[in-house]
Amino acid sequence: MRMPARQRCHAVLAGLVTLATAAALSVAATAPAAAADTWTEVGSDRADPLTESQGLASVEVPAGSPNRYTGIGTIPFGLTVRGWNHVGDPDASYNGYYIEPYQADSGGAKMYRVQAPGGAWSEYVHALSPGEALNNSFDTISPNGSWMVSGEWGTMNRLLVFPTPGVNPATSPSANLPQASTINLDHAVRDVQGCDFVTSTQLLCASDDPEGALFGITKPLLQVDLSAEPGSTDVTGHVTALRQLPLRSSCSGSFETEGIDYDRRTGTLRVIVVSPGFCVLTDSKTYRFTRS
Repeated sequence: MRMPARQRCHAVLAGLVTLATAAALSVAATAPAAAADTWTEVGSDRADPLTESQGLASVEVPAGSPNRYTGIGTIPFGLTVRGWNHVGDPDASYNGYYIEPYQADSGGAKMYRVQAPGGAWSEYVHALSPGEALNNSFDTISPNGSWMVSGEWGTMNRLLVFPTPGVNPATSPSANLPQASTINLDHAVRDVQGCDFVTSTQLLCASDDPEGALFGITKPLLQVDLSAEPGSTDVTGHVTALRQLPLRSSCSGSFETEGIDYDRRTGTLRVIVVSPGFCVLTDSKTYRFTRS
């Protein structure tokens, strides 16, 4: 039997409401945990290939401290002869502890070298957990100072959390630095060279991904929004690719993204990009970004 016109109209409207509601629920279910920021390039500085090619950190204590950089030329000779021949992207806590991540070509451990606000250095060795990669690309210290996040090379679905050596009272140079927990990522990442905290639950990370299959772009700047502040229990991280990092040089070939730093005092993000070939010596850059 043919449906009266008014009933047909009501049926169509009901169907449209049902479809609209389903669409809204679908969007809500797939929406990211936090809105992604836009970071706009505002300038750059030459990165010295020997002393500024691996990582960087802004230092707040003591006041007026210069930015710190790492590279093959900053590794103390005493560490090199003991096998710690690679330094990654460092970080500094808001109360003045500065930490550099080190790795060796082989073995079952990685090392974090800590400088206290008074200037004294100490070393904290972490024995690898089962399945943990040997490399030690970076460290970043949580805003409360108690926890340190570190990462592994390759395609990973996690970041590692440790008590901050030298800051967290549970750590000692004479004892193994244990892994405290894991940040479980909802999207795989590849070749993360550095991360830095923007807030207590948000990280920005520089990826050296050369393939681009994971996010549709190579060398991406990533945002990781955490479900809670990192600590002794696992948390999750929602990963968003924000943009491709600058790849500009007089030479053609493979660029390498390196360390990253966020300076909360100025709101400036800095990322090192090493140029290909001979131009590693001439036009490698530390790029500066601001949020817009």
